[in-house]
Amino acid sequence: MNLHRKGRAALVLALVGVVAMAFRVSWNALRDIAGAVGADDTAAMLYPFVVDGLMALALIATLVLADRDRKFALRVLGAYTVASLVLNYVHGLVPELHGRTVDWGRLADWDPANWALVLLATSLPVGSIYFGSDLVAKVLHHRPAPIPIVSTNAKESTETVRKQSTADLPVSTPEPITPNAAALPRPVAVGFLKSALPAKPYPSTAPAPAKPIESRAVAAESTRPRRATGRVPDAAKPSRPKRTPDQLLAEARKATADWPDAKVTGEGIRRAIRTSPANARALRDTLLAERAAASAEVA
Repeated sequence: MNLHRKGRAALVLALVGVVAMAFRVSWNALRDIAGAVGADDTAAMLYPFVVDGLMALALIATLVLADRDRKFALRVLGAYTVASLVLNYVHGLVPELHGRTVDWGRLADWDPANWALVLLATSLPVGSIYFGSDLVAKVLHHRPAPIPIVSTNAKESTETVRKQSTADLPVSTPEPITPNAAALPRPVAVGFLKSALPAKPYPSTAPAPAKPIESRAVAAESTRPRRATGRVPDAAKPSRPKRTPDQLLAEARKATADWPDAKVTGEGIRRAIRTSPANARALRDTLLAERAAASAEVA
């Protein structure tokens, strides 16, 4: 763990050193650009802190903020990085900027490019005020999400409390009472007496005979059938005697004697003689076959 912390500290120090050297390289170019757009010596010396300093502030904000605020900080960091890169690029293309012999407000020979560069150089300080204030406000009002802390002893403490509250502990379990112990009083220990008198035994009493329970007359159940108040379950229904196939066929012939052929269906036969769907379909086929044979003989 100590080695890991030392490695992280060394990495941070190395990053700070690289950023400091890069700022020194960029500081010269930004100072000359600021002098070319009309800044005095003091303002030109502070100008690099305005541009590159906001980049460092936006970088720190991206490490603190989250979600939409973090995206905003990344956009500010990217915009000012591009602006600093453009100004350093212009400083390298115009040799006159190194000796500060260029005319004020003249960063490029082509007028549209010159106007754009002057607008960029002069707007960066104003943008630093706006974006820097906004980033600082977001960082100050940021509330990180709380990290739930799970105690490793929570499970053990729960089990301990549960074991202590159970009824099978020796403390909460009463001792069994025997007849002899119930008949004799327990001796009382007196601490301040040197000797205790022996307790006088009491004669044991025989238990009183139990009174027999008298049998009472119970009203006979009524033989009148009770009216069902709802649907009777299948298990409570009386079982019907099992019928043979011949008996089922005879009942089906009798029930469908006056039925037309269109009415002779499996469902109709099942309801008429109260049988299973499979038996009803078999009886339907048999009855229709018999009717077809009778019609053929008549013809």
